[in-house]
Amino acid sequence: MAVPRHRPARLDVRRVGGRRRRVPRRPLHVRTAAPRSPPGHTRRGRPVNGFDHLIHAPNRLRICALLDAAGEAEFAVLQEQLALSASVLSKHTGALIDAGYVEQRKAVRDTRQRVWLRLTPQGRTAYRGHLAALREIVGP
Repeated sequence: MAVPRHRPARLDVRRVGGRRRRVPRRPLHVRTAAPRSPPGHTRRGRPVNGFDHLIHAPNRLRICALLDAAGEAEFAVLQEQLALSASVLSKHTGALIDAGYVEQRKAVRDTRQRVWLRLTPQGRTAYRGHLAALREIVGP
């Protein structure tokens, strides 16, 4: 009768306590990061209606706030008011456009093509819902 042989554990070389040691390899299915709350939930697990992770990024929140107040704004005006580089502003507005929260209109002014941005009705609803969710989290 054959005796089952145990396979040696796969080992990785890692620094442990300042020295290099051979330690057992972690299985791939073991999570090492702390569990995250699902989108739209607080850390206590309560859902927050209206919380939007896309809008929550600071620059995107500022873009939405300015567009909500102004109605429509030229790209250069947004860039100047928010003190952002053109590439950063373009990246964030692109994410908002892809989500359907902002729409752009191109028009010629002073012989140059200009880009105008404004919140869509869906974007305005999402922004105002996000503000209400933030107020709910902060409290009265």
